[in-house]
Amino acid sequence: MSDSQKTRVAFIGLGAMGQPMAEHLIKSNYDVRGFDLSKDARDALASRGGFPAESAAIAMADADIAITMLPNGKIVQDALFSGDAWKGLKPGALVIDMSSSAPTDTRDLAERLTAVGLRLVDAPVSGGVKRAVAGTLTIMAGGAEADITEVSTLFDAIGGQVFRTGGVGSGHAMKAINNFVSGAGVLAAIEGVLLARSFGLDANTVVDVLNSSSGKNNATEVKMKQFILSETFGSGFALGLMAKDIRIAADLAKSLDLNLDTLAETADTWDAAKNALGPSEDHTAIIKYLNNRN
Repeated sequence: MSDSQKTRVAFIGLGAMGQPMAEHLIKSNYDVRGFDLSKDARDALASRGGFPAESAAIAMADADIAITMLPNGKIVQDALFSGDAWKGLKPGALVIDMSSSAPTDTRDLAERLTAVGLRLVDAPVSGGVKRAVAGTLTIMAGGAEADITEVSTLFDAIGGQVFRTGGVGSGHAMKAINNFVSGAGVLAAIEGVLLARSFGLDANTVVDVLNSSSGKNNATEVKMKQFILSETFGSGFALGLMAKDIRIAADLAKSLDLNLDTLAETADTWDAAKNALGPSEDHTAIIKYLNNRN
């Protein structure tokens, strides 16, 4: 297939997750035009067969699809509308926001894009860097059924499972809820180990028992021994991002007049840890904060 026949994808945000996702699209014969503020990231994309764009506007020029993989929804809107970068997209092009954004911001973005003749699917992912590299991410897609169907092959290139969550904004709501449950599980697992240690139990034994019992969760299976007890703190997901996602869930609950105490307390704990340790610290390092509280 010639380059002119390939589906052109503008990929904005070539970080730890975005870079391998873009690479899978290149391997699946998409014409990927990528932009990132980091020149090293742009160079890495070029070395793998993508086109390194010097700006978001250049990446979006004549693109059929624009994918954003950025820290939050405000940055997504800036990438699309600062300098009118969106104007380079083909008429009726589809924007896929795969960032972790606030669902209310996502609905605002959908309105802005609809007003200029573009479409939006919010499709955040779960699975971390390891599954981004493997191409087995879980994708939570919100938007019109026809729009999601249109990019099903693209999703297959980067994901193992795709869940259609409902209308625009529902994917981002689902991602925030997932990370709340995940983040609460991390806190529960760590506090359980801290309690066990204080009583004289061996931490590794505690994790083994949890993983063979009803206390098992994602943290006990893939984080406690691997990153927390080993003190390597190298899961690849930043503490600030976890805190942001859980706060999105808490703000959503507040906007819906829901009094969810566990969610509120979990959000407060992660925010406090972010402030104490710094947002760039790996999220598994939250044990340092929890230890210092005692």
